[in-house]
Amino acid sequence: MARTGRRIPGVPEPDPGVYGSGLVDEAARLDAAQPDVDWSVPPPGAVRGVFEAPSGTLATLAMGNPDAPRVLLIPGATGSKEDFALMLPQLAEAGYYALSCDIAGQYESAGAGPEHLVPPRKHYDYALFTDDLLALLESGGGPAHVVGYSFAAIVAQLAFERRPELFRTLTLLSCPPEPGNSFRGVQRIGRFSGLASPRVGAALMIWGIRSNVVKVAPNRIRFVRSRFRLTRRQSVRDIFGLMQHAPDLRPVLAAATLPKLVAVGEHDLWPLALHRRFAQAIGAKIAVYRGGHSPSETSPHQMSRDLLALFSSAG
Repeated sequence: MARTGRRIPGVPEPDPGVYGSGLVDEAARLDAAQPDVDWSVPPPGAVRGVFEAPSGTLATLAMGNPDAPRVLLIPGATGSKEDFALMLPQLAEAGYYALSCDIAGQYESAGAGPEHLVPPRKHYDYALFTDDLLALLESGGGPAHVVGYSFAAIVAQLAFERRPELFRTLTLLSCPPEPGNSFRGVQRIGRFSGLASPRVGAALMIWGIRSNVVKVAPNRIRFVRSRFRLTRRQSVRDIFGLMQHAPDLRPVLAAATLPKLVAVGEHDLWPLALHRRFAQAIGAKIAVYRGGHSPSETSPHQMSRDLLALFSSAG
């Protein structure tokens, strides 16, 4: 389905040939002036809800007309639906139904897990997260634009491999750019990642986030720390182990004709050279934003601008 043609107030119509922070436009100026919001408070007009997935109840946050073309924004490990809170209003204003959800085991979806599967399983695995995403896609009655963030970018690829007809476009945000042990390319610590067990790796990940190693704003780190009161540690451990065995879906994506975007911060965990190589391998456009691993938080206007351009290219 084509875009509705509605625009985000104050943001010019997206240029399909321009992605990332290379263009100094109104979106870039809005991002530069973005205040440190209270992340625990949903944007005005956002609707909290739940989705009954195979693994259990997933908490959702949505904006827009449910009958409009859908955009699914899926956060990764230790994240939550609020990671896209600054983008939801812009996508809804442009005529889309934008929905994000906490993945199983994370934040307000902490109750969802492998014990609810039929038959029950002991660990969170790729099939669990993929089946949940496919159920969410199937619930809408038609294909959707999908944005997978970090670990969820791997899950989105797996879902696309199984049901490509459910996708209008695919955006891989801060996606691990290499298969196998996806941590091996992480700057400074990558060479030691193969030695860490999932338990140790998850503990280090949580410690780094709690310690605010990347120096995010006060309101943001307050909210990020508060999420750990709910997030199930087992899910973080299992996800760390899964990311040590990331599948290689580059041939599948390279053969796919739908519009694809790799979106990443210039100071991401992985070097930009790896992200560029990954984007080239799968035939995707690449958008590079100022900041680190979280462009949806630090460059929401520019990323929304680029998503609208991507969606428009889907026809």
